[in-house]
Amino acid sequence: MFSSRARALTAKVLLVLALLLAITLAYLDALVSASFDQRRWETPATVFARPLELYPGLVLSPEALDYELELLGYRDSATLSGSGQKRRTGEVLAFHARSFAFADGRQPPARVELRFAGDRVSQVRVDERRAPLFRLEPLQIGGIYPRHQDRLLLRLAEVPDSLLEGLLAVEDRGFQQHHGISPTGILRAALANLRAGRLVQGGSTITQQLVKNYYLSRERSLLRKLIEALMALMLELHADKSEILEAYLNEVYLGQDGPRAIHGFGLAARHYFDAPLETLGLHQQALLIGMVKGPSLYNPLRNPDTALARRNLVLDVMREQSVISEAEHTVASAMPLDISQRPRVINTFPAYLNLVRRQLRRDYREQDLVASGLRVFTSFDPQLQRMAETAVTEVLSGLDREDKLQAAMVVTRYHNGEVVALIGGRKPRFAGFNRALDAIRPMGSLIKPVVYLTALEQPQRWTLASLLDDSPVSVDLGAGARWEPENFERESHGQVPLHTALTHSYNQATARLGMQLGTDRVRESLRRLGLERAQPDVPAMLLGAGGVAPVEVATLYQSIAAGGFALPLQTIREVVDAQGKLLKRSTLDYARVADPAAMHLLHYGLREVVREGTGRVVYRSLPADFDVAGKTGTTNDNRDAWFAGFSGDLLAVNWVGRDDNAPTGLTGATGAAPIWAHFMAAASRAGLAYRAPATIKHYWVDEASGKLSDERCAGARLLPFIEGSQPQAQAPCSDRGNGVFRWFREVFQ
Repeated sequence: MFSSRARALTAKVLLVLALLLAITLAYLDALVSASFDQRRWETPATVFARPLELYPGLVLSPEALDYELELLGYRDSATLSGSGQKRRTGEVLAFHARSFAFADGRQPPARVELRFAGDRVSQVRVDERRAPLFRLEPLQIGGIYPRHQDRLLLRLAEVPDSLLEGLLAVEDRGFQQHHGISPTGILRAALANLRAGRLVQGGSTITQQLVKNYYLSRERSLLRKLIEALMALMLELHADKSEILEAYLNEVYLGQDGPRAIHGFGLAARHYFDAPLETLGLHQQALLIGMVKGPSLYNPLRNPDTALARRNLVLDVMREQSVISEAEHTVASAMPLDISQRPRVINTFPAYLNLVRRQLRRDYREQDLVASGLRVFTSFDPQLQRMAETAVTEVLSGLDREDKLQAAMVVTRYHNGEVVALIGGRKPRFAGFNRALDAIRPMGSLIKPVVYLTALEQPQRWTLASLLDDSPVSVDLGAGARWEPENFERESHGQVPLHTALTHSYNQATARLGMQLGTDRVRESLRRLGLERAQPDVPAMLLGAGGVAPVEVATLYQSIAAGGFALPLQTIREVVDAQGKLLKRSTLDYARVADPAAMHLLHYGLREVVREGTGRVVYRSLPADFDVAGKTGTTNDNRDAWFAGFSGDLLAVNWVGRDDNAPTGLTGATGAAPIWAHFMAAASRAGLAYRAPATIKHYWVDEASGKLSDERCAGARLLPFIEGSQPQAQAPCSDRGNGVFRWFREVFQ
C-alpha cells in the first residue's frame, strides 16, 4: 500500500499534469478558434493585366486574339456549350466569355463573335447582337503570396460535385460522420505501422490533414499525431463540415514548380491542365484527387505511367462508391492524362510582377498584400509582352548561340507613363535576377541627349547649328591621372554642328560641351528629367560612366519622349478590396521639367540619329516613312549595348550585355537597336508626328559655317530654331543645293 505521503505526491503530480493538459488544450483551442477563419480567407492580392477591349477598327489579328484566349485557358470547342470555350472558322473567332468582376462592376458571361478583315476587327457581336465594345476578362498574371506559395482560392460552390464526392471517397469516406478523427482509420494505420516496424501510415482524416497543413510541421512522431488529433477535434467544434472541406480544397499541397509550391485544386488545375477547375473532365479530376496521396510520386509531368495507374485506381473507387456510372468510368479510364503541353502557374510574367510588388509595397502593408484579398489591375499588355519576348529571343539567338548574352527591356506608353511590358532576362518566363530593375550598368552615350538638351535650353548660346570642337580632349584629374576620351572610330572631326555631334555620338565634342556647361548643371538636368540615382561628379559622367538600371533609363527617356513633361512610371491602374470597393485609381500626375521648345530641338536630333547616324540600323526593320527617334549607347570595351527610343505611341529601352561584365563585341547599334527595331516594327501603331511649338521657326543654314543660307545653296540644311536664336550672319551661296536632305525638307518645312 502507498503511504499517505506517496498518495499525496501522486495526487499533486496528477493535478499538475491535469493542469498542464488543461492549459495545453486551452491553448490549442484558442489557436484553432482564433485563426481558422483568418487562415481560411487569407487571400493573397491577385494581379491582373489590362483587359483587352474589342471594338470595330481595332488593329488585332485573329491569331493574336487566339493567343490571349489561350493564355486565359480557353479551350477549342465546336459547340461553345460552356464558358471558357472558343472556336475559329476562317476570319471569324467566337468564344463563350466568362463572367468577371471588373473594378467598375461585374460583367456577365456572354457569347461573343468577332469578324476580322485582315489584321483588323471589323465587327463585334455579343449574344448575337452588334456591339460597339466588349471587354475580355483580364489575364491573372500573378499574386502577392507568402512563403513562395501560389493559391487560386475557390468557393465550395465553384468545385464540381464529382470532384468533391470523389475526393471524399478516396481520402475520407467517413468525413460527414466523424468528429475530426476516425477510430477505424487510426486502427488500420496502427496495424500497418506495427507490421512495418515504423511509422508508415497516418490514418488521418481530411480535418487532420488540414490541421497539419495549417498549424503543424511535417515531423513524423506520435506526439505530433496526438496534437494533430486533439486540434482536429477542436476544429470540428468551431467550424462546420463545409468550411473545413472548402479550406482543405484550397490548402492541400499538389506539387512544385521550381521554388514555388502549388496549393489547392484551383491552382493545380491551371498548372497541370491550363484550364479552370470547373472545366475539367472526370479523368482530369481523378488525376488531381490521386495526386493528394503523393504529389511528387504521382506527378504526371515526371512520372506519367505511375500517375496514370493512380488516376485509374481513383476512377475505380469512384465507380465502386457510385460517384460515377459504369459508362462514365469506361470513358474516363480510356482517356490519356491530357495534361497541358505548357503547364504553368499563375505567375507567368515574373519580371513585370516584380515591379508591381515594389510599387504596391510603397502604399500597402505586407500583411494586406498577402492576406486581404486585394485585386490589383495593371497596365500589363500580354500582346506587347509577347512581341518584346519574341524580339529579344530571335535577335539574341542570331547574335549568341552560347547563351552568354543577357538582355533587359522596358516598354511604356509614354503619354501616360504606364509600363506595359518588361523583360528581366534572356529567358523572360523564368523568375530570377531582374536585370530590368536591378542591373546597374553604365549608360554610355544614352546620357548625351541630356547634355545636348542642357545646352539647347540656353538658345542664345547654343542651337542645333552651333559649331562644336571635336578635337582631342585631355583633362588633368590630379595625382598624375588624366581623362582623355576618344571617339568610337578613333578619329577627330574638327568643327561640327551640334546636331551632327549628337547624330554621330562624338565623344570629344560632347565632352567639351559638357565641361563648358558644367557637370553640376548636367546632373541637375538628369534629376529634373527623373533620374533619382546620383551620378558621379567627374568628367567621365558626361559620357555615361555612372551606373543606372534599364527602368531608370526608361524614366529618363519618358520625360524626353513626353516633350519635357515628367510622368512617373506606373503599373497599377486600380486596386479593389475583397468586397469590391475601389481603394485606388491611378491619376495622371505630371510636371513640366524642360522647355518644350528646347525639347523639340532635341527630338529633331534624335530623329536624325536614326535617319543618318548611329541608330540608322533600325530602318532595316521599320518602313522608311515610319518616323521614330532614339539614341544608341555603348560602354567601354563594348561591355554594354543600349538603345532607347520612341515612336508615336510607345517608348522602349533595351540593354544587352553579360552578367560577368565581360566584353560582348557589340555596340548599341549592333546589339540593342536590332531588338528595339524588331519590337517596334511589330508593336507600334503610330509614327512620330511633327508638331512644332509656336516659338519654333525654320531656317536654312550652311552646315560648315553655321550661318544663314538658302535652299539653293550647297551644304544648306533646314533646321528648327527657337525664335530669335537663329544665326544673323549670312553665308555666301556658290551653287544650288544637291537634295541630300530631302527627307528633312519634306518633314520639317
